[in-house]
Amino acid sequence: MTSNMAHEPGPATSAHRRARTSGWLTFAGTLALVIGAFNFIDGLVALFNDDYYLVGSNEILVFDFTAWGWIWLIVGLVQLAVGAGILAGQTWARATGVVLAALAAIGHLAFLQAFPVWSVLTIAMCVLLIYALTAPPAGTTAR
Repeated sequence: MTSNMAHEPGPATSAHRRARTSGWLTFAGTLALVIGAFNFIDGLVALFNDDYYLVGSNEILVFDFTAWGWIWLIVGLVQLAVGAGILAGQTWARATGVVLAALAAIGHLAFLQAFPVWSVLTIAMCVLLIYALTAPPAGTTAR
């Protein structure tokens, strides 16, 4: 007679798995994927269609549309990888996600003149992502 005890996770393993895959982290991973996709699309639009954005001149704050296109393209790709890492429970992805969300929010402040509604929406999602990545898992107390 064989026992299934060897295959069942113990209390510590079960608690670790629950904390790693909390609802906030699943939400954060999904949101990081969405923000990454949005930034990737922003980058493609800036690279291939300069007339899409509202500003008359070809410069926003410091960079022209081509530079912003490459910035958003790269940031978007990295955010997509980070979102996948968050969903996989990787700690590095959580820390990187907070930093990238803060940088993307600052970048969208510079992009406000070119696409105001989209930038405000993306900034709000970045703030929500930062909260989701830094909120303690359910059932734990902050110290």
